[in-house]
Amino acid sequence: MGRRWNWDFEDEPRRRRPTPRLPLQQVRPSGAARFRRRRLGAALGVALLAIVLVVALTASHGSGAPSAAARARSARAATPAPQPTVGARELEQTAVDSVLGYTPFVRFGGGHAREIALTFDDGPGPYTPQILDVLEREQVPATFFVIGEELRYFGASTTREIRDGFVIGDHTETHPMLAQLSAHDQREQLFEQAARVEILGAPRPRLFRPPYGSFDTTTFHLLHQMRMLMVLWSVDTDDYAQPGAEVIVHRALEGAAPGAIILMHDAGGDRAQTIAALPTIVAQLRRSGYRLVTVPQLLHDDPPAAGQPLPTNLSGAG
Repeated sequence: MGRRWNWDFEDEPRRRRPTPRLPLQQVRPSGAARFRRRRLGAALGVALLAIVLVVALTASHGSGAPSAAARARSARAATPAPQPTVGARELEQTAVDSVLGYTPFVRFGGGHAREIALTFDDGPGPYTPQILDVLEREQVPATFFVIGEELRYFGASTTREIRDGFVIGDHTETHPMLAQLSAHDQREQLFEQAARVEILGAPRPRLFRPPYGSFDTTTFHLLHQMRMLMVLWSVDTDDYAQPGAEVIVHRALEGAAPGAIILMHDAGGDRAQTIAALPTIVAQLRRSGYRLVTVPQLLHDDPPAAGQPLPTNLSGAG
């Protein structure tokens, strides 16, 4: 019967045959045998020394030249996480405080610098990422007036806006006509939205845009208490009505002037036309020599003139 291969042979103790006891003179090796043993011992010593040298060189090489994976891990650890732009935040605080010293609202800049501010209302929404794609690709700063309630569903887009240095303004919690609300309810609309934005890591909004352009004297009193500036607009593209990308482009360019504040929307409906129009608007404005900036940057570089009469309710209601 043939032998069966034992797969666990390495785990079994080796069986030793009993060694016959020989007379002492028979155990003592001969001269030739002693020579062979010395030669074998020398060879084993050389082999052992070679193994030691290889291990030492390998360890030295590994410590002096880390692997690609180790280098990648070190590079990632050395790369700082994105930090908020302190200079931009300071500029916003300083510019808003300066303008609030003589007016509670702005509709456009001073008209002296060839700067224009693009603003977007009603976000965040499902089309906001595509708006951001265009702005980031073209390196265009912008100001977003955000609805607090929408942050529950599309907050990732606002987090992206904060991370990438866009300015976040208050557009109330649920987008009501403020002129039809009590003072208490107006306050809640402003505070709840501001709290949600702060939770995302942005500073408390200093800019406010009233939904539908609806406000009253109570709104101004609340904004004064909260040290917020009402930001209206000088150009309304009416893109919310989806008039077509070409019409949106025409309206934006027709109203372009030094200090203009252009109103568009990144949510509140299908914004595919706005997304299609935006690259052309940016290119044409730049071709005309305009620099695109955030609202705080516009207020800093070209503040509005003092002594403007208070605006009336733009919604025509309340």
